[in-house]
Amino acid sequence: MNLAVCFKGYPDLHSLIYHYIAHMKKKYPLLILFCYLVSEVTFAQPVVPSAADILQNAYKQANLENKNVFVIFHASWCVWCHKMDSSMNDKACKELFTNNYVTCHLTVDESKDKKNLENPGAVELRKKYHGEDAGLPFWLIFDRKGKLLADSRIRPEGAGFDTTGESIGCPASKEEVTYFIKLLRSTSRITIPQSKLIEERFSRNK
Repeated sequence: MNLAVCFKGYPDLHSLIYHYIAHMKKKYPLLILFCYLVSEVTFAQPVVPSAADILQNAYKQANLENKNVFVIFHASWCVWCHKMDSSMNDKACKELFTNNYVTCHLTVDESKDKKNLENPGAVELRKKYHGEDAGLPFWLIFDRKGKLLADSRIRPEGAGFDTTGESIGCPASKEEVTYFIKLLRSTSRITIPQSKLIEERFSRNK
């Protein structure tokens, strides 16, 4: 059967494939089995959004809600990435983050069998902001127009983003948590009493 004719009346390729299978299964059983397997694999694969699309949506939401954007580079195997998420989503301080930031995650550095989880363009974005050798999690804070306000590297007072500094990743030590709180206070409306709640929660990571 001509595929062009067969396509008429079918809304999508998935419908067409199943119609073709039903029509041809008696003549070419092995070919149909192959088509079936290909169709199942093709349509079962989730579409991983690009880093650009994720950021675009985050900026759009941030503009509507008058918030900044908190971008976290992470991987499924990264223990400290999970600790970062657990801390930010803890009931003691989750609302403080959601009220002040649009938080989004970009997946990088996955193992070979999970490369399909990585967001296209995330590696390049991390490199753009000098995070390729920082370890995970590596994070950035932007204003709602895309201007970089802070990142996870500790630097001397007044140093610019091009200055090398050690990334704190998920804050845990006293020095790391103190620096983290300082950045949060400068990029949000979090008050001193509220920052104490965040400080107490992240201090439990050490």
